[in-house]
Amino acid sequence: MNKTERDFLKNKKVLIVGAAGSIGGALSRRVAEFKPKSLTILDQNESELFWIWEETKETCKTNMVIADIRNRERIEEIFLNYRPDIVYHCAAYKHVILMEMWPQEAHRTNVHGTQVIVDAALKSGVDKVVFISTDKAVNPTSVMGMTKKEGEKICLNANKLKKTKFIVVRFGNVMASRGSVIPIFQKQINEGKHLTVTDQRMERYFMGIYEAVDLVLEASMIGKAGDIMVLDMGNPMPIYELANLMVKLSGKNLRVNFTKAGKGEKFFEELMTPAERKRAIKRNGIYIIRSKSR
Repeated sequence: MNKTERDFLKNKKVLIVGAAGSIGGALSRRVAEFKPKSLTILDQNESELFWIWEETKETCKTNMVIADIRNRERIEEIFLNYRPDIVYHCAAYKHVILMEMWPQEAHRTNVHGTQVIVDAALKSGVDKVVFISTDKAVNPTSVMGMTKKEGEKICLNANKLKKTKFIVVRFGNVMASRGSVIPIFQKQINEGKHLTVTDQRMERYFMGIYEAVDLVLEASMIGKAGDIMVLDMGNPMPIYELANLMVKLSGKNLRVNFTKAGKGEKFFEELMTPAERKRAIKRNGIYIIRSKSR
């Protein structure tokens, strides 16, 4: 981040929702480095949240809050108490296969929980809300993707009230995150097991976690109400090639076996629809899709 970006955070009260997750945790650490007026980290996972708080409390004023985003009364109380200027909404269920098994839980957290966050932000006068989305929200084929697409719509539609600026940041797989295939491959290698890939045609976008976080912060600074900000993930990588590379680097005599694509899984992910791609302009590694109303 340059000086302008540091100044953007310096005098802000920041709230990170879902701070105990992979992205939320990395974002919390990075935001703390820029010494905002205050940093409030919120999650229902108290163990992971505690360690994030331990890492950030000496760097800036950090408030640790245990809460469930599906609890409207509790969330509104927190927003009115801490009065954040900017909110990063990272909380979501993200595992495609599990959400196919428990669609009602995906909806309660990813859709209802997002509506709760949006309503609390409007009620407490938040300046900007950044909704962290996924490439799976583009032409979704899974419950998880459909709920994240609905979350995008809830945030973008809230801009009609012209009280709080809502923007969407969308990206693909982040290496070393809990939802990434890389830790699964590494675990199989460590245990001396053959690696499993669902289909040789499977491709995914990959990005380093702090590279993604820095682009999220950049997007939150330059984004305007109604924008969808798509991080440039480069070219997708075949998962089969990634598995073979990890086996080669391990030096172990292991194979890559094929299983079968799970329900809701796509062979290729998309970062933008064709219509969005036509409207997108690129700046500093970010595709900006402006609202049609502007």
